[in-house]
Amino acid sequence: MVEQRRKDGSQSFSRRDFLGFSAGAAAVGLAGGLSIARSAHAAGSDVLKIGLIGCGGRGSGAAVNALNADKNAKLVALADVFEDRVKNARLQLQKERPDQVAVDDDHCFVGFDAYQKVIDSGVDVVLIACASKFHPQYLKAAVDAGKHVFVEKPHAIDPPGVRLVEQACEEAKRKNLSVVSGLCWRYDEGVQETMKRVLDGAIGEIVAIQETYMRSPYRLVERRPGDTELQYQFRNWYHFNWLSGDDVPQSLLHSIDKGCWALREQTPESAYATAGRSSSFGPVFGDVFDHGSIVYEYADGVRMYATVRAQAGCYDEVSDTFLGTKGRCYLLKYRIEGETNWRYDKKVKTSMYDAEHQALFASIRSGKPLNNGVYMVRSTMMAVLGQMVCYTGQKMTWEQVWNSGYKAGPDQVSWDMTPPVKPDANGIYPVPVPGVTKL
Repeated sequence: MVEQRRKDGSQSFSRRDFLGFSAGAAAVGLAGGLSIARSAHAAGSDVLKIGLIGCGGRGSGAAVNALNADKNAKLVALADVFEDRVKNARLQLQKERPDQVAVDDDHCFVGFDAYQKVIDSGVDVVLIACASKFHPQYLKAAVDAGKHVFVEKPHAIDPPGVRLVEQACEEAKRKNLSVVSGLCWRYDEGVQETMKRVLDGAIGEIVAIQETYMRSPYRLVERRPGDTELQYQFRNWYHFNWLSGDDVPQSLLHSIDKGCWALREQTPESAYATAGRSSSFGPVFGDVFDHGSIVYEYADGVRMYATVRAQAGCYDEVSDTFLGTKGRCYLLKYRIEGETNWRYDKKVKTSMYDAEHQALFASIRSGKPLNNGVYMVRSTMMAVLGQMVCYTGQKMTWEQVWNSGYKAGPDQVSWDMTPPVKPDANGIYPVPVPGVTKL
């Protein structure tokens, strides 16, 4: 379900949906066998009630993972902007987990205010996996209401959104609430064990990192008869940058996050890139790029080279390579070479998608909140920085982007609004032009 290994040990991905070190170590303990104490929660019941915001494939998948993680959890509320998605998700999830799905008609919410109705419906845990633009707003609303949260990546797609995520995570700390990130590789057993050794010095000081996320275009949705322009963009939201943030936050973020982890969550001083669209043409591709190559520069001279591509018929690779003064790490091969030669050859017993939810529910039941806020904020901002230098063709600093007021799309969204981007007479959407586009 997660990946397929090639003969050379690199990995390709059959589905797109996929801690500082101390947070990673905590995740190992929580996901790697900590029994979930069956203590009564605040409502006096052993059942933890779940509400799902976003009933597409990733949202439904997150719901299954959550129910896998805790057999005494129940899904009781659903929300989406489309009624058919809510109905289809309820039907499929009831088939998948009949004893754990109890969503009645009164708890099926549709529309742009549906997220708040789920939050207000008496749930204990909120799962957020909708169009990425809305993740910061929904996370903040859930925390304000005193809910524990799982939120998919990217956690935001513009600087104001990242800053709102930071505020929400800080508020969650004050309220003793858990916030767990969908940056799922932090919960992969083999990656955790390999990264532990990297951070313990097995390859010496890291001097360079190569991150790649190259694959075919993801989930192209054709226009349905009768859909308005805005409805079409929401159904095909991965390919509209005001809803998805484009492919650096959507895909390359996973790889960037692993590089950030290896560098102990340091932030770069600046970044620049080459990027654009060269082979993905037609209305279905919206206004996103199909390739980009970003250089992140750090104060100590370290460089992270991060490449993303979403083109059909090309070589695919998803990999993380760390180059150090004493050796190399091939993270997704679970292998270290050099002065230390080591490989994690144990069978990974728990899907990382389940493990992140195991960590969430264990933290709730133990009364020891888990908060992934530090790397959620820093890795997401690195992805936003990367996308901004891709679009503009300019070199930008971390501080410049962190303080930027650039917003991806309007704050308030309704079905009768004018879409932020429109197609031309041939159905083709305008894309950013490096060297011309200003953000």
